[in-house]
Amino acid sequence: MSDQTLGSLVETAPPKGQNILERISTVLSPHDGPHPLHAPEIDGNAWDYVKDCLDTGWVSSVGKWVDRFEDMITQTTGARHAIATVNGTAALHAALYAAGVRPGDEVLVPSFTFVATANAIHYCGATPHFVECEAQSLGLDPAALDQYLDMTLTCRDGQFVNRHTDAPVRAIVPVHCYGHPVNMELLRGIVARYNLTLIEDAAESLGSFIGDCHTGRFGRAGVLSFNGNKTITTGGGGAIITDDELFARRLRHLTTTARAGDGTELIHDAVGFNYRMPNLNAALGCAQLETLDSKLKSKQILAARYADALEGLEGVSTVTHPKWGRSNYWLNAVLFETQQARNAAFSELNEAGYQCRAVWTPLHHMPMYCDNPRMGLSVTEDLSARGLLLPSGAGLPLSEASSSTDR
Repeated sequence: MSDQTLGSLVETAPPKGQNILERISTVLSPHDGPHPLHAPEIDGNAWDYVKDCLDTGWVSSVGKWVDRFEDMITQTTGARHAIATVNGTAALHAALYAAGVRPGDEVLVPSFTFVATANAIHYCGATPHFVECEAQSLGLDPAALDQYLDMTLTCRDGQFVNRHTDAPVRAIVPVHCYGHPVNMELLRGIVARYNLTLIEDAAESLGSFIGDCHTGRFGRAGVLSFNGNKTITTGGGGAIITDDELFARRLRHLTTTARAGDGTELIHDAVGFNYRMPNLNAALGCAQLETLDSKLKSKQILAARYADALEGLEGVSTVTHPKWGRSNYWLNAVLFETQQARNAAFSELNEAGYQCRAVWTPLHHMPMYCDNPRMGLSVTEDLSARGLLLPSGAGLPLSEASSSTDR
């Protein structure tokens, strides 16, 4: 969405207060209880589809709703194949494992992300190697990464290794943070130069695009999450999307405990994972995908309202989509001039019933990852100290002053 389009969603300009609480109160209408950060919106055919599973007894990892959900994911993203999993972390673990990430490898990943991104790498026995993000999208910074890798990697027998650890640098996992796309066009050049496997963490970016290409489709595979706080939910769930047919077959096999044969005997031909999504969850997911467009529209309108309400407020800036892509605005982030100002706003808004959350704590601050290899992370540190997430659910009630016929 262009800046012009975002602005066009604002029909009226309500009076603006002098602090962030007054500004936010012009966007969201008062209601009984707090405005949650991101609550699920269960709507459409959800009750009927889930009831079908209960009525028929098809509630586990086989059933028509799993197949239908995977088909709907391919239609939504444009990917040729989708493999539904129990959650996004399982999807990322399986994708990395199937792509050949093994113990002793290093995988490049931003420190500014949810812990599951690094955990999935660790599950493979590999080491998360933390890299810098940039301020526009909050995602991985290709320009800074290119300079760093030039100084850090060396090629030995066709494989790039870390000069300091001698470990093969096997893959890279960019994260489309809060739904804002990473600059994948620049990043793909780096991936090719260093022969890296590209697995996208698109867990937060269902409905985000770069040009006409959905996030998650720029590398070997991408992963999605449908946790209860995501744009659509299956309760718990995830998916791997890929255009590679052979890779999709391997992923489907591995995530179904590597079961082989015709089903008459329980034969397994590899160490696999019990990662397939249950039919019950998939049924809910199908109903959710049927209303995805309206959810995305509501979230775009909410993002526009926030941007308009906070415009001109000294010491506060909104994070909007980068120039190279369109965001689903999963979570709306704002940046304060100082950490002290962020913390004061956090307390004030939460006390008033607007549930907010600080942005990600950098992973290199966590005890299990504090000694991992990393480049300079000054931007990550700065953004983490100053960022705050605002209530962002598609079902949040807008105030009359900020309502629009577009909603």
